[in-house]
Order: sequence, then structure tokens, then C-alpha cells
Amino acid sequence: MDHLDLLSSLTVESHRKMILLVLDGLGGMPRPEDGQTELEAAHTPHMDRLAREGITGLSIPIRRGITPGSGPAHLALFGYDPLRYEVGRGVLAALGIGFELQPQDVAARGNFCTVDERGIIVDRRAGRIPSEVGAELCRRLDTIEVPGVETFVRPVKEYRFVLVLRGLGLSPAIADTDPQQVGYPPLPATAEKPEARHTADLVNRWIAQARRLLADSHPANMVLLRGFAQDPNLPKMPDLYKLRAAAVAVYPMYRGVARLVGMELLETGDPVRREFQTVADHWADYDFFFVHVKPTDSRGEDGDFEAKKAVIEAVDEALPILLDLEPAVLVITGDHSTPSQLRSHSWHPVPLLLWAPATVRPDRVTAFGESACAQGGLGHFYAQDLMALMLAHAGRLSKYGA
Repeated sequence: MDHLDLLSSLTVESHRKMILLVLDGLGGMPRPEDGQTELEAAHTPHMDRLAREGITGLSIPIRRGITPGSGPAHLALFGYDPLRYEVGRGVLAALGIGFELQPQDVAARGNFCTVDERGIIVDRRAGRIPSEVGAELCRRLDTIEVPGVETFVRPVKEYRFVLVLRGLGLSPAIADTDPQQVGYPPLPATAEKPEARHTADLVNRWIAQARRLLADSHPANMVLLRGFAQDPNLPKMPDLYKLRAAAVAVYPMYRGVARLVGMELLETGDPVRREFQTVADHWADYDFFFVHVKPTDSRGEDGDFEAKKAVIEAVDEALPILLDLEPAVLVITGDHSTPSQLRSHSWHPVPLLLWAPATVRPDRVTAFGESACAQGGLGHFYAQDLMALMLAHAGRLSKYGA
């Protein structure tokens, strides 16, 4: 019996409600001047109180030393083995904008980028063009025709878009065309398996037309594709855990991963207070709320320590909106670490606090931060185990065995 089968066999219905608050990229590294991370430097009186009253630890998203992508990191938080259930970013992006994928479709996440006269990438994000500019460029690319396949191009946000190929015999085993750094030309689409050669050829034909259509468009004069994938048809959370699950997320990719596992998507918006108020407005309708905060990750990738700290403080300031709902279980954590010193995702374990006033056995931690959580009662544990802990504290797991 695997992990999900075990949880599903033990899950019972309950009236107790749960909130999983994910500050994307929450984990950090200590800065040289005072040895504090962004979370430790932030003024977080509400989180510190919850840490004193709850139990803390450090979550390992995938395995020790492995730097996770956002998709598998979130699947782990929802209880899915990220090494078994692989999901490409193309699918997450497509589902996140409400595109109705068919089983044979292959989806890829796209970036508009800037290349110089030699075809060398000088900006992977095309200056973060406004969303309305990206949408107009997508309409241009949506006119491309490739014999033997139907193509769809849909805007996501700013410089991001989704490419979907629909036809017979398509394979998602295509390597990214994004070299992930400037100073190099976009890569051709190449097959990672023999059965994907035809699909790679179709993608390259599409890219060639896209290059011509964007030649006069600056700064967005080329495209990069990554995360080719098909819908893996995962088991759904409402069926597995016998609960009504809702997602409160602004960024399309995270709405996509929530939809992939069967959550209902609630309409919301920035700033974080609006997200929290969305939870309050729908509190009677659901048992489990996944609430996603993106700017912690974005500011970390920008290398801006102070801005990431400010996002954490804004979340803490708004926390009473959720606390006033009196959830049975509230978890605050990240999907992965994004230290501003590294400007990228990292392998560092993620601070986590679990607050469940009726059932928790508090540890001796008195503040929410990486160093404190390293001493917490949960220790170092795999993120995949979090859902079982939440269900248990909510009275939603029965006994195993006689």
C-alpha cells in the first residue's frame, strides 16, 4: 500500500477546517551582517505567537540536497509523491488559465525573450513586458499553422504564455529550448525519446514561424519553451481525503496545480489581504483552503532581501483575518527556499509551523524562523508527510490496524 492509498483508506469526514498557507520560496539563507534570513529579520508577531503555541520543523520538498521546481514541491505539500507523480509546467500553466486540455494534448510554458542581432539571448523575460502587450503577441502567434497539428497560444501573465499542440501521436518528451541563462541562443526542440522526434519537428516548425512573426517586435522578439507535458490524470484530493478543497491563488501556475489535484479555484487578487478575505468569504463552503502568496519567491529571485522581508511582514500583518475564522489547523510554510543571496530556488529545507490549538503538542520554539525551526518538534521531515499531519490534527484520520 502506497502513501496515498494509506491516507485514503483512513480518511473520515469531519467538520474541522484546515488552512495551508504557502509563502512561495519562504526559506532563505543568513545574511553576513547579522546572520539572519529574511524570515528571521522580519517583524512577525503573529507568526511568532503561532510558533510558540504550535509545533515547528523544517520541511524537505523532494529529497535532501535536491532543488525542487514549484510544481513537484506543491504536489508534495498536497500529499503526492513528487518522484512518482511528475507534472510538467506546461500542463500547470494551461490549467491555471482555464484551458481545457485534452488527454493527447502537449502543453509547454513559453517566455517571450529578447535576442540580439546574432540571435543571442540578452533578456530571458523580454523586459517583463506588460500583460496586454503579451496578449497581443499571443494573438499574433495564434495564427501560426503547422501541417498535421493544431496549435493554440494563450497568454498567461506579462511575458509568459502557453503553447498547446493537439494531434495524434504526440509525445511530451521534448527538451526545453530555454538555456536558462543569457549569452546563449535559444536551443532547438530535441526529442528525449525516439517516439518524440515527430513532435520535436513540429515544435521547431512552429518556432521558426514564431521567430519570423516576432522579428519586428522589441523587446519581445523571440520565444523560449520549457516544461513540455501532458495531463497525468492524478487522483483528486476530494476523493482521496473526503473533503471539499479550495485554492486561493493569483498566479496561474499555482491555480493550475490546484486544479490538477481537484481543488476548486476561487477568484481573488492582490494584495494578500484580499486573498485572506476570499477565504473568509467562502469559509462555510469548504473544508480545506490552499492559500498561495507569490511575491516572497519573486523578491527572492530578484535578490532583494528587504523586499522579501517586507512581503513576509505584510502576510503577518494580515494573519488576523485567517485567525478570526478559528481554523482547526493552520500551517504556514513555503514550497521551497528562494534565498535572495542565490536569486533562485535552492535545496535548503523550508521552515514550517503547524498550529492546531485543540490537538497540538507544542515544542520549545518561541519564534518562526529557520534556526528556530531546526530545533522544532517536527524535526526535518518530508513535505509529502504534511497532509497526513494536517488530517490527523483535524480529526480526519482513523486508526490503522486492530
